[in-house]
Amino acid sequence: MIVRWGLEELPAVLEDVGTERPLLVAGPRWDVLEIPAAARWTEIPSDRITVPPEVDGILAVGGGSAIDTAKSLMVGTASGRFDELVALLASGAPFAPHQVKPLIAVPTTAGTGSEVTPWATVWDRAAGRKHSLHLPETWPEAAVIDPDLMLTLPASVTVQSGLDALSHALESIWNVNANPISDAHAVAAASEVMATLPALLANLADRELRSRMALAALRAGLAFSNTKTALAHSISYEMTLRFGLPHGIACSFTLPMVLERAVGTDAGRDAVLAAIFGGDLAAAPRRLRGFLASVGVNTEFADYGVGEEDSRRMVAHALDGVRGKNFVGNRERRA
Repeated sequence: MIVRWGLEELPAVLEDVGTERPLLVAGPRWDVLEIPAAARWTEIPSDRITVPPEVDGILAVGGGSAIDTAKSLMVGTASGRFDELVALLASGAPFAPHQVKPLIAVPTTAGTGSEVTPWATVWDRAAGRKHSLHLPETWPEAAVIDPDLMLTLPASVTVQSGLDALSHALESIWNVNANPISDAHAVAAASEVMATLPALLANLADRELRSRMALAALRAGLAFSNTKTALAHSISYEMTLRFGLPHGIACSFTLPMVLERAVGTDAGRDAVLAAIFGGDLAAAPRRLRGFLASVGVNTEFADYGVGEEDSRRMVAHALDGVRGKNFVGNRERRA
């Protein structure tokens, strides 16, 4: 895929992808972007995911929700009904998309990595379920990263998106699918987030710090595009659905606990973690808890109203989940 830095690259990217009449899918901050004249806004009924026939691509501008919505539009069903897509995802059966439109993603947050991965999250809140849309056709064709689009993000979104990126990086390390490419991106991303996020929260308008976080989030996305996520994300879905915890907090507050479980289970994974936390990995969970505390995040289930019995059940359930099975600590559990 094409990855470019700087919004001035967008016209050339649209040309490289071969998109002249893209549909704009945008979050509430899309007006910060000078949309190319060829782009168009079309109102789509909330129960449908249809793309007008004259559209030859999709331009997603926004956070993870906007980009994930665009991925749903890329592969809409023949009827165009959203509930039909949800039913397909709920079945778990593979399906061929009715249509495929190339996607150009322009993230306005530094965290989700959706601009460089094929995954989209589809929440069925009425049924209390989360579905993952993942097809060969849902890879974006291109991503354009510009930290200027992130300069006005509030502290809450900055923290949540930044910790999502940290989780992506660490989850790709303690992962059965890890490889040298994912490790290189993950170490750089996790180290940068931990070094940069506290300073950014003290100066939200600092462009250099925004640039560093944007690059870290991109590299975290590239890391877990190789591996998928693991245990912390598996736990996070129930925390979001049942307790209303924002995704970035839900997938990061358990990172110290998961790190404790990961250390010592695989010498190769320990070596990669040591590149982030230093030689004393026994102290790494404490250091990670201190970092999370420095950005205002508590790290115990009880802090979010979850009792001990419920938390044990939640972790056990997550370990048996699709993402939980990617966790290296599950090897000992299965033995």
